[in-house]
Amino acid sequence: MKLRNKANKQVSTAMGEEDGATYVRINDVTSPRVNSARKVSVLPLVFLIFYEVSGGPFGVEDSVQAAGPLLALVGFLAFPFIWSVPEALITAEMGTMFPEDSGYVVWVSSALGDFWGFQQGWMKWLSGVIDNALYPVLFLDYLKSAIPALASGFPRVTATLALTTILTYMNYRGLTIVGWVAVLLGVLSLLPFVVMGFIAIPKLRPSRWFAVDLQSVDWNLYLNTLFWNLNYWDSISTLAGEVDNPKRTLPKALFFALILVVCGYFFPLLIGTGSIPLDRDLWTDGYFSDIAKMVGGVWLSFWIQGAAAMSNMGMFVAEMSSDSFQLLGMAERGMLPEFFAKRSRYGTPLIGILFSASGVILLSWLTFQEIVAAENFLYCFGMILEFIAFVKLRVKHPAASRPYRIPVGTVGSILICIPPTLLICVVLAISSLKVMAISLVAVAIGLVMHPCLKRAEKRRWLKFSESSDLPDLDGSANENTESLIN
Repeated sequence: MKLRNKANKQVSTAMGEEDGATYVRINDVTSPRVNSARKVSVLPLVFLIFYEVSGGPFGVEDSVQAAGPLLALVGFLAFPFIWSVPEALITAEMGTMFPEDSGYVVWVSSALGDFWGFQQGWMKWLSGVIDNALYPVLFLDYLKSAIPALASGFPRVTATLALTTILTYMNYRGLTIVGWVAVLLGVLSLLPFVVMGFIAIPKLRPSRWFAVDLQSVDWNLYLNTLFWNLNYWDSISTLAGEVDNPKRTLPKALFFALILVVCGYFFPLLIGTGSIPLDRDLWTDGYFSDIAKMVGGVWLSFWIQGAAAMSNMGMFVAEMSSDSFQLLGMAERGMLPEFFAKRSRYGTPLIGILFSASGVILLSWLTFQEIVAAENFLYCFGMILEFIAFVKLRVKHPAASRPYRIPVGTVGSILICIPPTLLICVVLAISSLKVMAISLVAVAIGLVMHPCLKRAEKRRWLKFSESSDLPDLDGSANENTESLIN
């Protein structure tokens, strides 16, 4: 680390020609490490993305309650093309262009400047922490049918704190461990649905899949459930500095994870809605364990509950890894005080993990629906900045090296952002006043926090440092990418 000093740039450039334009290459950039911790390979990265986005069908039950089987099934087939595919493609391009732990923060900073990069980091970190507060809730919701004491009161609070502590320690021990744990948990959490599928074949009634009543659709719950279950593809970008050969590994992992996520939602929904008579009121958190009991018996129900517990553990550790490494990356960029860049002896972001865990505990009092709506609202703001940054970098710096490039031109770059942007507008428009008020207050805090941190830096109340191993992002919004290129 160094104190802010722009004189020492360590970025080399390879020049070439592409369609008459100068083509430049940005060297691999990795976060400084205090030890020789191993990098994350393809398979663990696939399951880390799987858990960042999904974790299996646990939590999709509300889509059936909100809109019935047909719209739920169509939603989990069509929605990925509207949202997941564009977001995953943009993540692959931008994540390989800027392979460092600040992820989407550096994308926005390079295109729009440091102020908006900080706002991006604040909103996405907060939405990630809010999202992570869900997993202890879902974990206990699945276990409360077997252990009724976990439904409320002191036992539930104690269980939440204990679970958060155990999973936080796992993050502390290293990202490589988290990645392989994600692989194990992913296999174990999806396996009972494969077994349930075979058992349910004689009970399937295809006519049940087509049940729909447009007059009774709860569009707010339906869209929020789809959106929550199919977003966060960009979160993996905050771990790019910890990935082995990110230029090749990241796009490949995103492709396989996309297939895994869609199949992990669609087929369990197909089994659940087709094998039992429809009662929409029963389709809520934890209902898959009841379906398993009706289809295969108590043993299968307990297996599903255990799989749900493992899934929520996987989602928690993956999300916390992303959130904490984002804070570390921002500190390496000089956007946060230097102590956020401190790594443990396992190479993990010690202060970032503690801050993220504290946020999860503070937000665990919110209900499932409130958590989903609030994190979706903040996430939408962050995604708008990402789309703007993606398009602006394509327009202003078309010749900059992109190890993975979406095979579309400038017009195509704009077009692929239109469907998800329209969806964002719909999600924001249908938000409740309570969620909107809480989210706007959170946005306002970020707008105030940035100048306060700048003042603290100027007055030397806090120490800010910037890694000499990372390219500078100094200058105006139009010059930011130029400063990455020697």
